[in-house]
Amino acid sequence: MSDDRELRVALREGPFHVALRAAVEARGLTLDRLRHRLEERGLRVGMTSLSYWQQGLRRPERPESLRAVRALEEILILPPRSLMGLLGPPRPRGRGQGGIVSTPISYATILEPSRALSALLHDLDGTADDRRLHIGGMYETLQIGPDRSVVRRETLQVVRAQEPTDRHIIVYRGDLGCDVERVRIRALEDCRVGRVRRDGPTALVAAELLFDRRLRVGETQVIRYELADPSGVETTEYERGFRFPAGQYTLRVSFAASALPVGIRRFARHDHAAEEHDHGELTLNAHHAVHLVADSLRPGLIGIRWTWPGRDQDLPVGARA
Repeated sequence: MSDDRELRVALREGPFHVALRAAVEARGLTLDRLRHRLEERGLRVGMTSLSYWQQGLRRPERPESLRAVRALEEILILPPRSLMGLLGPPRPRGRGQGGIVSTPISYATILEPSRALSALLHDLDGTADDRRLHIGGMYETLQIGPDRSVVRRETLQVVRAQEPTDRHIIVYRGDLGCDVERVRIRALEDCRVGRVRRDGPTALVAAELLFDRRLRVGETQVIRYELADPSGVETTEYERGFRFPAGQYTLRVSFAASALPVGIRRFARHDHAAEEHDHGELTLNAHHAVHLVADSLRPGLIGIRWTWPGRDQDLPVGARA
């Protein structure tokens, strides 16, 4: 009964990949069995494609793929057009917003060194390919102090469960000179801090944010947390890494009145080695702050960079994921 209830909700509210996964789970079929049933109808769909459809990493758009979706409605004993109706209009092909491509990317692409990070995630029973949560929206605010260092970072996220889960793992990499033992994470709303793991040589911190219950597929959760790094390291940029497609991202950076930067710009790139895209100058407002808003994010990095008066070049900083 629970599976049927979840399936009805998923078919009514979507999105497509959540409804497809709920239907497959409710009918107790494996992807291999689905592939075989489609082949019996003369439709060839690979296991990888079926898996990506379920995870929201790709969506069926070609004519043969759409025929397969109509066949899946019959195989999974669903109302006609219940899955087709969740697909909506075709999405643009090619490169995404700001030149960031839509293919999922690994932690190593946006956050190095990957070996140290893998060890931290292993201690938290996580993986570098964790796909349990989809980020529907994120609002992040950064406060830069008089000493030109980040004195406070607060993050509000809305996530949707792609798989049953009761937690979200956050990863932070401090600037050069960061003392990870001083980094503190504080849960503010609808979550609590679980295990925290640190790696001094790479300035990496990974932590669990635990929910009050286990989310079912398709359910959403709002979490708000604060990260404080009192290392006092001067910084000249902040960037956020996304390994999978995400919804809207807003980043606001405010500066102390006694330490205002010059030459503030937004940027985006596929990975650390890629050419930057989405260049744009930002102007401080009356509150000594700037912000950027990005919709329908593709995997990659996005952030804001600035220059301090008297500095000829920016200092390197790390990514957050």
